[in-house]
Amino acid sequence: MKTLRKLLYGEVISAIGFVVLGFLSLFFFFDFVDEVKAVGQFADAGYSLVRALLYVLLLIPNHLYELMPIAVLIGTIYVMARLAQSSEYTILRTSGLDPWRALKALLILGLAFVALTFAIGDYASPAADRAAQLLKARYTRHISVGQTGAWLKEKQAYGTYAVNVGQLAPDGSLRKIRIFEFDNRGFLASMTQAGSAEIQGDDAWILSEVDRTEFAIKDGTSAQIDRATQPSLRWPNSISAEMVSAALLKPERMNTIDLFQYIQHLQANSQTAQRYEIEFWRKVFYPLSCLVMVVLALPFAYLHFRAGGITTYVFGGVMAGISFFLLNNVFGYMGNLQNWQPWLTAALPGLIYSVLSLTAFGWLVLRR
Repeated sequence: MKTLRKLLYGEVISAIGFVVLGFLSLFFFFDFVDEVKAVGQFADAGYSLVRALLYVLLLIPNHLYELMPIAVLIGTIYVMARLAQSSEYTILRTSGLDPWRALKALLILGLAFVALTFAIGDYASPAADRAAQLLKARYTRHISVGQTGAWLKEKQAYGTYAVNVGQLAPDGSLRKIRIFEFDNRGFLASMTQAGSAEIQGDDAWILSEVDRTEFAIKDGTSAQIDRATQPSLRWPNSISAEMVSAALLKPERMNTIDLFQYIQHLQANSQTAQRYEIEFWRKVFYPLSCLVMVVLALPFAYLHFRAGGITTYVFGGVMAGISFFLLNNVFGYMGNLQNWQPWLTAALPGLIYSVLSLTAFGWLVLRR
């Protein structure tokens, strides 16, 4: 059995590696062509083709994370179909490889790809994507969202703060800061504007070039406005650098722990966290899709192929992988719009393909 596993694992890993290389080459080409426009736009700032090439290379871990279940499906289907076409799988069956042993062997291999996918999505991809964004921001001067930047909320004992971060600078500092303070009655108590800010640990920001305006009501009728300018100001708060990055960057580029902490922050400040909860559960369930894919591929070893018929089945595997990727994204948008349970929204694509794979396994493998 050890020899059978070694043969099967070697074939499958080689095929998956070839599929991954092909897809990544395609994504690399499209990303680089798209980035050439930015080279022309920011050439005066020093954004060259070499730096654009480095930026595109840093996007590869995120593409790899998205492609892993699809590559596992296509690579495993190709190996199973090829072994069936050449009658090698028939020989393996006569050597003692029954359906349950084959399923167990593929599930063990699938678990290895689950761990690899999780590691890429939780560690390599967020770090590489952040480095890519900061690299490009060094020449485009900033990272921002829309026209007004990102908005965050902070609740404290004596009031509530609405924080607007205009830009994220290449060195990780924040630019164009506006902080609106509201008292417990909901009245505007102060407004603080700062040219930049440095996040000091997890409990304070150091604001620079501060222009602060305080609003006070006297005798319940008249209002007093006090203005002050300070070179720097320490503002205690619990908004971390990861939370700001979450607001400025895409949530799917964050790791699981940062996403969970940001969700807790949003819920503590009575803000909707639906989008981030869905992404959190997708981070949990998406790597498990590799297990579903190897089960879906196993029945191809029990089909009878004519000459050239393997191409049709491999193409079917490609379409199945693409449909899973599309379904995963569509359910994410639908769940956010329809306010579905986040864990169910993230799990539905995998559940649907699990039913399909188990049905195919029961019909084509066990029934025969």
